[in-house]
Amino acid sequence: MLSGIHVKNLALIDEIEIDFENHLNILTGETGAGKSIIIGSVNMALGKKMSKDMIRKGADSALVELFFNADEHAAVIEKLQALEIPVQDGNIMISRRLTPSRSVSRINGEIVPAQTLKTVAGMLIDIHGQHEHQSLLYKSRHLEILDAFSKEKLGTLKAEMADAFDTYKKLSKELSEAVTDAGQRQKEQIYLDYVIKEIEEAAPVPGEDDTLEAAFKKMSHGRKIMEGAGGAYELSSGPAAEAIGRAVRSLSAVESYDPALSSLMAQLCDAENLLNDFNREMADYMADLTFDEECFRQTRERLDLLNSLKSKYGRTIADVLEYKAQKQLELLKLENYEQYLEELKAECTQAQESYMALAKQVSKIRKIQGKLLADQILEALKELNFLDVRFEIRFKNLEEGNAGGIDEAEFMISTNPGEDLKPLGQVASGGELSRVMLAIKSVLADADRVETLIFDEIDAGISGRTAQKVSERLSVIAKNHQVICITHLPQIAAMADAHYLIEKENTSDHTSTHIRKLNEDEAAEEIARLLGGVTITETVRLNAREMKSLARHAKKY
Repeated sequence: MLSGIHVKNLALIDEIEIDFENHLNILTGETGAGKSIIIGSVNMALGKKMSKDMIRKGADSALVELFFNADEHAAVIEKLQALEIPVQDGNIMISRRLTPSRSVSRINGEIVPAQTLKTVAGMLIDIHGQHEHQSLLYKSRHLEILDAFSKEKLGTLKAEMADAFDTYKKLSKELSEAVTDAGQRQKEQIYLDYVIKEIEEAAPVPGEDDTLEAAFKKMSHGRKIMEGAGGAYELSSGPAAEAIGRAVRSLSAVESYDPALSSLMAQLCDAENLLNDFNREMADYMADLTFDEECFRQTRERLDLLNSLKSKYGRTIADVLEYKAQKQLELLKLENYEQYLEELKAECTQAQESYMALAKQVSKIRKIQGKLLADQILEALKELNFLDVRFEIRFKNLEEGNAGGIDEAEFMISTNPGEDLKPLGQVASGGELSRVMLAIKSVLADADRVETLIFDEIDAGISGRTAQKVSERLSVIAKNHQVICITHLPQIAAMADAHYLIEKENTSDHTSTHIRKLNEDEAAEEIARLLGGVTITETVRLNAREMKSLARHAKKY
């Protein structure tokens, strides 16, 4: 459940905080008051791309924070725990800060990438924007809706089918590329022989280049090393050693007079021993430090050879050896071409059959679930004042499958008696599309158990009895879900369990949007405004209060 929103410095908003309640939350306000900004702020927090122009003038950044309580949503908690994002008492805070140069998204304080944010948000909230119902005009969207409804029945089959299709396409591509003439295969064999021989003759060993680089660097700077080491030895074995020796003798002469000097004497002796050890090891190092011209030349040539191999065949020696192994396999295929080709054809056929078997399973489930979904959408449409409506999902098999399967699904509808079923886009008006989407959302919400649904002006293009039916449907959904709805219709506003008013305040040099929760009397007055417009009479107020009373009795919770 979305328990609250905090928005700061976004568009016309200076700073607002909204605490939402369970069931049906209604937001109303005058045209231009900033209703769309509220939905925009939620979309921003959930990762939607936003223009830097949305940052309020004079502010350095815009901030949106969404507060969820998901203590009964085990899947979300498990997802966040898998991502190592801390969750306490089921409380989740999603935030996004937008600056002119970047945006940063967080979940419970942890910075997360956009895809993670969208995945988690999709489990918590479903937003239906003003124009989303237009997506119903696209057939590809219909299959997505069906698969969302069928998610539990499909299980992992869709993912397995997509993987099988990917395997089949890769093998098919390999088979297509493998069919070459004898001349081309001979050229390829000559090239592979050359590559393999070049690497084998060099016989590189992993890590060898690093060892040689270190040796080459040491030999290249031999003179500087000798000068530096010699200087250190001369200084540490000359005056420094003599000075410490005198210090030891001087302190030992008085050590017996004060026990406190014993620890200082021990430290001085340690320093003398360390210096003596250093001098001996430095002398040994210098004795071993020699320069062999032939060794230097061989090291340089070997390094040049290894670097040449890496420039052609891989970033590291391990990559070069892996490249050689790949080429040996390719050569083996060419040397046994006929056998390889037959085996590849058999693999390709088997992969295609595996894909088709999975695709047919998915298709069977889709058709069964499609009937169930169509029946449920039909019932929902009737409740939304489609009196003589018929609705079905029509399937067509694709000639060639794809990662999504072998099905094409299309919503078919007839809204008048005697009319044939036609594609949804050819029949429904804007207002009808809006109601169809509401029906679909209500069915999917029950199937998917998304806790929070947001509808931005789902009532576009409707009025009268239809508006009343829409309000009743929203109330049915709100029985088991939190619903947040922006509306301009009094029939829907009357059904609110919590009613919020969005207002715009203008001064001589400043415009800002505010939002506040209305009490019972204020809510009735706002409904009266929606009913009566500019002039609100006592009769209109009585009508508004009656609408509220009827709505209370119509609710099923």
